[in-house]
Amino acid sequence: MKFKKLYIIAFLFIFFVFSWFNTRAQVKKEEPKKGSEKPALTEEIEIVRPYKPILAEAVKIRRSPDLNDNKLFKPVLSYTILDKKLDLNSNIKELQAQKLADNQKTVLSNNYFKIGVGNLNTGLGEVYVNTGQDEALQAGMFIKHIAQQGSLNKQQFSEQEISGFGRSIGTKQTYAGKVSYNRRSSFFYGFDPLFKPSSEPSKQRFNLIEAEGELVSNYTEDPNITNYAVKLNAYSFGNIGKARENSFLINGFVNQGLGNFTIGFGASADYTAVKDSLFDIRNNILKANPFIEYQGNGIKLNLGFNLVNQFGNQNRFNILPAISAEFNIAEEYAILFGGLNGDVLKTSIKDLSKENPFLGKDYLIKNTLQKMNLYGGVKGNAGAGFGFKAMAYLKRIENLQLFVNDPFQVNRFNVIYDEGVSDILGFEGEIIFKASDVIDISGKAEAASYKMATEKYAWFKPGIRLSSNLRAKVNSKISLDAEVFINGESRARTVNFTPLPVENFISINSFADLSAGAEYRINPKIGVYLKANNIFGKSYQQYLYYQKLGFNILGGFNYSF
Repeated sequence: MKFKKLYIIAFLFIFFVFSWFNTRAQVKKEEPKKGSEKPALTEEIEIVRPYKPILAEAVKIRRSPDLNDNKLFKPVLSYTILDKKLDLNSNIKELQAQKLADNQKTVLSNNYFKIGVGNLNTGLGEVYVNTGQDEALQAGMFIKHIAQQGSLNKQQFSEQEISGFGRSIGTKQTYAGKVSYNRRSSFFYGFDPLFKPSSEPSKQRFNLIEAEGELVSNYTEDPNITNYAVKLNAYSFGNIGKARENSFLINGFVNQGLGNFTIGFGASADYTAVKDSLFDIRNNILKANPFIEYQGNGIKLNLGFNLVNQFGNQNRFNILPAISAEFNIAEEYAILFGGLNGDVLKTSIKDLSKENPFLGKDYLIKNTLQKMNLYGGVKGNAGAGFGFKAMAYLKRIENLQLFVNDPFQVNRFNVIYDEGVSDILGFEGEIIFKASDVIDISGKAEAASYKMATEKYAWFKPGIRLSSNLRAKVNSKISLDAEVFINGESRARTVNFTPLPVENFISINSFADLSAGAEYRINPKIGVYLKANNIFGKSYQQYLYYQKLGFNILGGFNYSF
């Protein structure tokens, strides 16, 4: 065995030696000849032969190689070009609206009547009828009756109203008219609690017959068209004390658009006759208001003046400013506005009796001159469901109209005027919030400070007033509403005879009046409702010695047809 190994080793050694000599023998070297300048030439010959691995190189292969030589097959392809236009679908095509299903037209009710009763001998009845949804011609009638009686002697109120109206909408103009009769009754039940009245309270009653007509040009998008309107109003008013007031008023305007400018002219003629047992007054007023308006680039300016001529028992001619401006500080969200104007404010027994139904008789009628009204503020919308307005003002008023208790009949009121020029510094704020179709909230605040010319206080004029209204729709059948009114402290003037007349000033406390109601729709035509007034049950007074009605409930049903 040892000899075999020796033979193998000797054989391998001889083989390597022979191979080395054989390789060296292939290299041919030429020695340069002596005396020759050319260098010797060396030539190498490389023999290329197929690779034949030996066993010693097997350790270099980590895995078995794939010795199969697979050639890729490349088929010969043939192409055919078609002579056809390619239709590109990359352009946006016109959308085809899907046809909606036919919906049944909602049938609206044109008429209704309402009936209600309450705890304070309250009775309510309303009827409203009209011709329907015809946009070209509309006509209707309204009838109302309400009566209440409080706990005090002759604390009774009643009101009746009947009116008819019509409207015709043409291609260029709209015509409208209304005729109405209103009757209000009450008693002079307010007495000083320290003095027992010697007789039963007397009755007060107001009657008003009124008619009005209107002609208005229809709206058009053409900014250069001529717009115009004319309105007529006539009424006859009287009370149980045989005071009479007859009035006829015609007013109108015309304006012409010229690009961003509008030139216009407004005018009115008011003829009024007031007759009482002691007075026979002619109170006539003519007004003219020429103006020019510019609107563009977020700015709106109105420059004009009021020409006012009073004639009759008062004769005076006034030229007063009529200037206003608006600036967009945040487009569609906030507008800054301001102005300076003046006017003559007409005094009428119709308006006075509506403000205070406990007027006496034989009171002098005198118009109020608003010499200056300087105002400014901001208004706008904070989204689709929230609107706001805030304004401060300074007014200078001559002959400010006030109410005072009659010194001989304290349950009746006289009309007086603050002789001279009074200054009023005030603020007004208003918000409207509509969260959705379910909730609707509105609120208003008024505050005023009076600097009187001759009177000590602004009688029966509170320093602050707040009001708010809430409406909520719980579902398709139930809806709720609530309202609150807050009136600040005010002052009244009385006269005591001890035996000489001595003025006495009485404070009237502030009050809050809260009311709430609910309605339930049994079906689209029939509904029931319930409303509670003066929920706090406080016996407050707005005018001295006249207590308001206490807590009362009114309920009933309504029917639409």
